[in-house]
Amino acid sequence: MSAEEEIVEYITSTRFDDLSDAAVETVRNMLRADIGTTIAGAHADGCREIVQYCRNIGGAPEATLLIHGGRVPASSAALANSVMSRALDFCDAIAPGPHIGSSTIPVALACMELRGGCDGRELLTALAVGTEIAARFNLTERAYDGLDPTGICVPFGATAVACKLLGLTRDQTWNALGIAFNRCGGSFQSNIDGTLSVRVNQGWVSQDSVASARLAQLGFTGPKNFVSGIYGYLHLYGKDLITAADIVGGLGREDRLLQVVYKKYPSCGATQGPTDVILGMIRDLALDPGDIASVKLALPPYAYKLVGNEFRIGDNPTVDAQFSAQYCVANVLSRGSSGLRDFIADSVRDPALSPYISRVSVVSDAELNRRGHTAMDMTVRTRDGGEYHRGLDIAPGFPGNPLTLEDHRQRFRDCIDFASDWFDAGRAGQVLQFIESIESARDARRLITLLTETN
Repeated sequence: MSAEEEIVEYITSTRFDDLSDAAVETVRNMLRADIGTTIAGAHADGCREIVQYCRNIGGAPEATLLIHGGRVPASSAALANSVMSRALDFCDAIAPGPHIGSSTIPVALACMELRGGCDGRELLTALAVGTEIAARFNLTERAYDGLDPTGICVPFGATAVACKLLGLTRDQTWNALGIAFNRCGGSFQSNIDGTLSVRVNQGWVSQDSVASARLAQLGFTGPKNFVSGIYGYLHLYGKDLITAADIVGGLGREDRLLQVVYKKYPSCGATQGPTDVILGMIRDLALDPGDIASVKLALPPYAYKLVGNEFRIGDNPTVDAQFSAQYCVANVLSRGSSGLRDFIADSVRDPALSPYISRVSVVSDAELNRRGHTAMDMTVRTRDGGEYHRGLDIAPGFPGNPLTLEDHRQRFRDCIDFASDWFDAGRAGQVLQFIESIESARDARRLITLLTETN
């Protein structure tokens, strides 16, 4: 059986009872994380504009624009809702960088509406299958080499979700994945330059995944050998560094979706460790941030390229801050915390941060690669000559250093607190309750209703 056949068989045959308890809980945590960030991100830079863009295009009223309300074509709804979910960069992720749930969940909601509803178990199954597929198509830092991982591996997972919920046949699913393969793309330059296209790329993954499934349903065909063909995924994106066995080995028996990461702080995954370490040093060593003369941060080369550049404010201050380790450490020194409000444009522009930013330097250290993707070292020097060192191998929220259930619930509450001007806390409680008991839902579209009812 070819790799493509194994993937299609897994997508079309997996049922809720086939899922492990850990896989179900992973998807539930993804819903907590990404529904919360969708609510909080609904009015972030570019989100109102993408909603208006989708409304202006018009078309069949197939699916719902979350928070803002109104109905547009399913692909358009998936686009806009994904941009909102990704906007605050507080959604789930997986090393070395793809954001999965911010596409799979909006795609699932749009397709659920297209088919006229589904129960909670069907929704969880589709999301688990899609997340597993995206995780298996995930590549290494060396293979990505500047490609945006979200745009490379997540299209397969999001398309799997669409195929599952729309009830595509085996052949249609195979074609849909081949069509989606032709839409892989994106560059980390968007992140480094601080542009809103970081969020739009997430939305394009969702939009194209819905379209790929629907085109296949209509009879369009895609390359059958999209994984192992001469110009397939393994060659074009895997750069012949991985094999088909790396993707399908243990499929249906080993849960790679358990590698999903949930951020403790609302910034790039590569900044989680530095943020946590500086907070811990200030707390544990009773350091006065005003007495800190310098902070030297060492990151692995891949992380350094993404978040190690000298901090500067461009056209989109929030994105600039989210992808700057220098800003994240300086923010803690200045404010003693790292929360959603610390990354809004006015907070990023606050001149009171400048003295702290100048005290933070970031360097690249290839030796850290031996310790892991999120390994880092930090040296803090105080004005009285004190010198303190602390390292970390696994950042909080990553496999091996997981968040607790209460951490997940607090993340959701933090998002609701941030969104208090446009989302009622009482309704947010209903959303969380629905997510935590979603298996028993007869019609999972209730979640969409909760996310679009007026205050």
